[in-house]
Amino acid sequence: MSIINIEKELNKLILKALKYNEVPIAAIIIKNGKIISKAYNKVNKTNNFMDHAEIISIKKAIKKLKNWRLKECIMYVSLEPCAMCKEIIKKSRIEEVYYFVNQNAEKTEKNPNYKKINSTTDFSTTLKKFFVNRR
Repeated sequence: MSIINIEKELNKLILKALKYNEVPIAAIIIKNGKIISKAYNKVNKTNNFMDHAEIISIKKAIKKLKNWRLKECIMYVSLEPCAMCKEIIKKSRIEEVYYFVNQNAEKTEKNPNYKKINSTTDFSTTLKKFFVNRR
């Protein structure tokens, strides 16, 4: 699956998040070149602070594969995962994570399994606008 198609899928999920007034973050998990799960943040909808896109997509992948070890899977996320999500990603054995926007460039952890991708879609502006509109 190409990066452009991944960006398009993430953008569709982000638009859904915005529609439901959720923080516009999305995650996709791919195995053998095919999307096996995808999600956007649902913290407000479920009233559960753990319902980040990354965690929801991991739960879906585990259910689909009937295995909590997601060793051969790759995750793509619109925003660099938070510390909580990074720990869950680690526990699920996902070995590669690609993201498009840094949480905080100065504090970004130097983990070789996490790789920043330059994007043609401006996920950063979408996030900034969302938070400006909430204030």
